[in-house]
Amino acid sequence: MLLQFPTEPIPIQEIPIHRNVKLFIKREDLIHPQISGNKYWKLFYNVNRYLENNPEKPYIITFGGAFSNHIAAVSAVGNLAGIPTLGIIRGEELQHKWRDNPTLLFAKRNGMNLKFVTREEYRHKEKLTEFLQQEFPEALVVPEGGTNEEAVEGVKMMLNEQTKDFDYLCTAVGTGGTIAGISKFCEDNQKVIGCNVVDDASLENKIFELTLKHNFDLIDSCFGGYGKISDENIRFINDFKEKYDIPLEPIYTGKMMQRVFELIEEEYFPEDSRILCFHTGGLQGIEGANLLLEKQNRNLII
Repeated sequence: MLLQFPTEPIPIQEIPIHRNVKLFIKREDLIHPQISGNKYWKLFYNVNRYLENNPEKPYIITFGGAFSNHIAAVSAVGNLAGIPTLGIIRGEELQHKWRDNPTLLFAKRNGMNLKFVTREEYRHKEKLTEFLQQEFPEALVVPEGGTNEEAVEGVKMMLNEQTKDFDYLCTAVGTGGTIAGISKFCEDNQKVIGCNVVDDASLENKIFELTLKHNFDLIDSCFGGYGKISDENIRFINDFKEKYDIPLEPIYTGKMMQRVFELIEEEYFPEDSRILCFHTGGLQGIEGANLLLEKQNRNLII
């Protein structure tokens, strides 16, 4: 088994907000320095089961954008295990610029080969996957974001005896694997809140197909669009770090926590509710975000 169960429990930290509800955050970002947060659990069964049954020459292929947490995590897994990896990267214009991109540079330093494709090609990942499986029949091809049935099963490990005491479980939502796992394996009395950072009308159905439960709500948390970072996002993230000593990144966890704070102010949660937010990691993305913000002469994320 390459990826191991943690030897120490993942800490749950209270966020003192002085409201009529109790707010906590589970620090999944601390699970591994490079395979961060939910990516660790999404890859847990994908990689371990593949290696258990794998031929002598394992190979892992996956997909992602320029600042993808998933690309970074898969490259780190490959480096840790000595497994060759291939990242299919959205945007052929990055082919000669990857050295200026901290995520892609990190992946290359971990030994990952990068193949850059046009956005049109990337939109048809199903076809790309078919071609890759034909070319590399013994490879493990992990979908974008790592979301599949094995990922959903891995996310179950984010839930334990400690998480049973909460009324609401909140997570950022991208490809839907994390919320599906939480929804599928949480307690019957718990409500799952997905802070959706992607404008995808089909996402709710995709999640339901993975969980087969109706115990979750998706709440728009795009704040201008996927990958868009507003001045208010930056202010919230920096204030949160200063007050609670917890770093957030601007694409997923920052927007999730900002939206949860808004929901609390709007009295969305009943009085005396106990709310648990999952910190799904991805802090490697801060460096890339700051490079873009610096070019725009804007405030940086601390």
